[in-house]
Amino acid sequence: QVQLVESGGELVLPGGSLRLSCKASGRTSSIYSMRWFRQAPGKEREYVAQIDWGGGHTYYADSVKGRFTISRDYAENTLYLQMNSLKPEDTAVYYCGARGPEDYWGQGTQVTVSS
Repeated sequence: QVQLVESGGELVLPGGSLRLSCKASGRTSSIYSMRWFRQAPGKEREYVAQIDWGGGHTYYADSVKGRFTISRDYAENTLYLQMNSLKPEDTAVYYCGARGPEDYWGQGTQVTVSS
């Protein structure tokens, strides 16, 4: 089993920046990639970004490309999402997920972009 705990979500002004963290514990050696998803009220969960846990290759949704950066600290088993130039439409609960023998999810962290 893998446990995931997100943190870093808060209220931020449009145009601002925020960094989310996701700490993994448990059978982390079984993880081969990690992802960020988000879900806005009344909408389906949306893919945001992904990183290959070993090689570090990254992938992004078009809606965040050039503004968000996914990264990981392999030694600390921590995933990050640096979010810049935030827009009100980025408001959502952000979830991190780990892919291994099965999919694992954190509890989510709320990001609100509003003036």
